[in-house]
Amino acid sequence: MDIRPILLVVGVLLATLGCAMMIPAIVDLINNSADWQVFASSSAFTLLIGLGLFLSARGIPKSLSIRQAFVMTVTVWITVSGFGALPFYLSGIVPTYTDAYFEALSGLTTTGSTVITGLDDAPTGILLWRGILQWLGGLGVLVMAVAVLPMLQIGGMQIFKVEAFETSDKILPRASQISGSITSIFVVLTFICFLFYLVAGMDVLDATVHAMTTVATGGFSTSDGSLGSFDSMAIDLTASLFMVLGSIPFLLYVQFVGGNPKPLFRDSQVRVFLVVLLVAIVIVWNLERFSGVNPGLFRLVDAIFNVTSIITGTGFATDDYTLWGHGSVAFFFVIMFVGGCAGSTSCGIKIFRFQVLFQDIRQHLHKIIYPNGVFIKKFNGRPLPSSVSTAVMSFFFLFIASFAVSAVALNLTGLDMLTAISAAGTSISNVGPGLGNIIGPAGNFKSLNDPAKWILCITMLVGRLELFTVLVLFFPSFWKN
Repeated sequence: MDIRPILLVVGVLLATLGCAMMIPAIVDLINNSADWQVFASSSAFTLLIGLGLFLSARGIPKSLSIRQAFVMTVTVWITVSGFGALPFYLSGIVPTYTDAYFEALSGLTTTGSTVITGLDDAPTGILLWRGILQWLGGLGVLVMAVAVLPMLQIGGMQIFKVEAFETSDKILPRASQISGSITSIFVVLTFICFLFYLVAGMDVLDATVHAMTTVATGGFSTSDGSLGSFDSMAIDLTASLFMVLGSIPFLLYVQFVGGNPKPLFRDSQVRVFLVVLLVAIVIVWNLERFSGVNPGLFRLVDAIFNVTSIITGTGFATDDYTLWGHGSVAFFFVIMFVGGCAGSTSCGIKIFRFQVLFQDIRQHLHKIIYPNGVFIKKFNGRPLPSSVSTAVMSFFFLFIASFAVSAVALNLTGLDMLTAISAAGTSISNVGPGLGNIIGPAGNFKSLNDPAKWILCITMLVGRLELFTVLVLFFPSFWKN
């Protein structure tokens, strides 16, 4: 297999990352913080490696085979995370490279789990870098969901390749143009969110970082208390709105901006996502009421915010919902697996897979009742290929198996069962906070041992890349000609 196209892509992305490191370097220099040297040196090193890889592979064919695409996707996330960890390690904000890599990978996968404490007093550049990592990761997830996963037919995603590129009513003539349009919308949505946060009472730094991490549904904050430290309903509702907007397929925004708003309002995945979100909010609102948590309007806003944060996989917190009773703990554990829509920055299993599963069950029940009947499964009004159903069923099985293996492995490192299970769940779903006193919404992952952190890094990567993209590399037949 020719690895030069892979090196070309990795080189371009590392060079981009190196340029992005100069932003916190300049901010720290303006603020007279010595950390500007950390970012400047990290930027120079990353840029040098990136340009070296790019120049060594320049002039080769730009197309990728399916095998190269698999290897490239995994290599990009591992490599970029490795270089993105340099500022964390060199600045001393974390004690080991393991912690630095965990923080960087958590950012780029938009998981939002953190090992850093004392964020309220952390250097401005570090806070900004965490936001930039999640913003770049969210953008990378969008491009991957539109251009890579459908091509690789990962977990049923091929259905979106059919809709985006192979019909007569193409949104735009080429995937590169769609990626460019999505990037523009992502930037505009982030800027609007920034303005909303400013109006709600945040300062420029807080609004910038939280706008990037909200639209990317990442969850990194500038405070150990997350958004709860602001104690503002306006900020909570702003975050809830843009977490939802970040969890809707961005291809629908492209169509909307292009003068075709109907798909945005008619898409079955969006409607089901909003209904699931509304039902979950009502359930948690009532669980709060039965537990005597929070008075009046605060109870509803807390329910809206925390449910939206968990379902979309963002991971912000305003309250320790593990104190709302055992029913709330169990419910939040379940909804952390749901996720948003395919083609968004959200994570988890994703709504469309539950829709496909429902269609399969519905068809099977109809066949039992009417053995000679002909029943056609549909998604968004179009026939659902059997290959999509097979891929989704395989995804569900592999998701559960990966979750179980990760939980057992974490338990073997010495974590208690609740921490191990919730850590495995939150990492494979890329949500952020877990359950319990250690990694719950009021804690973080700093105290976990190094083996547990590396297991979680693998689980975050596997979850973000939709399982098959990573696991297929371990099959010997994949590497045979």
